[in-house]
This record gives sequence, structure tokens and C-alpha cells, in this order.
Amino acid sequence: MKIEFESFVFNITLIPLVAFLCLLPLFISLGFWQLGRAEEKQALLNIQNKRLHQAAIPMTSDIKGDIDLLCYRKVKLTGQYDVAHQFLVDNQVVEGRAGYFIMTPFLFDHQDKAVLVNRGWLPQNPDRSILPEVTIQTLKQTISGYIDRFPSVGLLLEGAEIPSEGWPSVVQVVEGQAIAKKLQYPVFEFQIRLDKEMADGYGRDWKSTMTMMPPEKHLAYAFQWFALAFTLVILFIWPNIKNKN
Repeated sequence: MKIEFESFVFNITLIPLVAFLCLLPLFISLGFWQLGRAEEKQALLNIQNKRLHQAAIPMTSDIKGDIDLLCYRKVKLTGQYDVAHQFLVDNQVVEGRAGYFIMTPFLFDHQDKAVLVNRGWLPQNPDRSILPEVTIQTLKQTISGYIDRFPSVGLLLEGAEIPSEGWPSVVQVVEGQAIAKKLQYPVFEFQIRLDKEMADGYGRDWKSTMTMMPPEKHLAYAFQWFALAFTLVILFIWPNIKNKN
């Protein structure tokens, strides 16, 4: 098919036309999708910053609320660590090194319910059968941190939420009901990330773990998709347009 205008002729063949009509909307839609993700991540960061700068609230075993409302709220807890029953969350990579998040149940005073306190990251021994030493000297104390969801995983395998035998127990995915079954007492369906200033903790670069991909990276991806769309238009038009003379 030929389209003539003024001194130029535009030749269109079927296969390039079909490819152009399929790819151009795809590239543009992916660009706008990345822009939307950037807005979502920025909104999440704004919520995080607002809640993390609010004063800490006392937390008890009867605290209620949706995790979306509680997430990133700073809290103070009084009770004691259940040091005899700790969990090592496997496959946690920090600066290219594999390791564990150390999750320790924290029992509230005069209550039979606990919350898992993420005490930070420890590197993995080259011999995986050797687990890190995670003892705590002071069991009964007041600690502070903020509420967050359990660590996420990219691919959830069947049985990954089942803790290993013995203590400390290694687990691939933290799931509240499976943890409670192992402990034989109830736990909250979220974790407390221990403040960096608190004792009995390990590596705690929590800021880097809040958002997997920053808004700036989504914007960069959006620019790439729009650049591909622009390049596709040029590659479709330029070889097919000819001067009549």
C-alpha cells in the first residue's frame, strides 16, 4: 500500500505494519504502567516517612487494626524474649552475602501472645549445618521498633513456610499460623523491626529493605519504554518514506 503526500511516497507492507501496531501500544502502555508504579512507591515512601517520624505508641497483646494502618508505626513493648525458641529466616541477601534474619518471639507481660521481633541480619556460615549463635543476655526488658510485614519472597514454594526441626529453627517464609503452631502459642501476623539503637541486635539497615525498587528506578524504566516507542516510530517511518524525485 502506498500513501502519497506532496513530494513524498510512504510504502506500507503488511508484516511491518502488523508488528508496528502491536508493539507501539505495548511500549506506551508499559511506560505509563511504570509511571503509575513510581507514583505508588512515592506514596508509600511518604506514608513510611510520616509514620516513622511519629511518636512511638505502647504496644500490648490486644492491639487491633489492619496491617496497612499499623505498618511503619513506631511502638514500645515491655515483656521478655523467648530466647529458647528463635527462628532464622533463610535466603536473606545483604550486599551480595547470604544470611539470615533473626526472628525472636517477644512475649508481653502477663500475656500468652507474642510478636516476632526481627533483631537483624547475620551472615551464613559456609557450612550450612552450622547455625549462628543468637543468644540474648537480658530477657525481660522494654524494646522499641516499628511494625512491618513479614519479609517477602519472590517465589513461594510449597512447604516453604514450615519451620525446621529443633531450635533455632530455620524457615524459608515467615507465616504466622505456621510459626504459632511451632511455638504452641499465638503470634501477630506481622513483625517488629528492632530499632538500631537497641541492644541484642545485628545488622539492621532497615531503610534499604522498606521498598524493593525506588520511584526513581520506575521513572527510568518508563523513560526507556517511551524511548523504545519513539525509536519504533522512527524505524517504521524512515525506511518506508521516499521522495518522488
